Amino acid sequence: MNVLKIDKTSLCGLSMGGYIALNAIENHPVRFEALALSDTNCIADPPQVKQKRMDTIESIREFGVEKYVDDSIMQLFAPESFTTHKKAISDVKEMILNTSEQSLSKTLHALAQRKATCSKLPEITIPVLFLVGEEDQITPPEASELMNQKIKKSTTHIISHAGHLSNLENPDEFNEHIKTFFATVYKKH
Repeated sequence: MNVLKIDKTSLCGLSMGGYIALNAIENHPVRFEALALSDTNCIADPPQVKQKRMDTIESIREFGVEKYVDDSIMQLFAPESFTTHKKAISDVKEMILNTSEQSLSKTLHALAQRKATCSKLPEITIPVLFLVGEEDQITPPEASELMNQKIKKSTTHIISHAGHLSNLENPDEFNEHIKTFFATVYKKH
């Protein structure tokens, strides 16, 4: 933001991008006007999830990315998306397959090592929108509702017919909530 000479902005984060957004607002609260957080969480990985991420890193090193792709896709999408959103699934598979083993491993390691940000949520005073797929197995709707309860100026919308990638699985509903939220935020300026 400094390089681009942006003093203050709004930030939207999906999944890991939500972790990054929560970290950014914790470290630089005056730099943000609003947050949209989708399919994300404020808790750190419990020990069993950390271990699973470390095991996945070893599996990628030993067997390559293909097995990881197949396992990940099953977690990322709602069951009905395998019928209704075949192109999105194909595109995500391709994206993961084209990601280097090193990048995937470092990402998994970073996810496992991240710190919880839940205790800092009540300090957020800007408007926050939480979006979550109704069938998100990775960061379920309960995680968004927990975060929503800790922030005064926040709201949660559950995206129907969607899993962890709610923006791809139900883009119309997802985008409508994003547009409405930011129109309200910037109307007040």
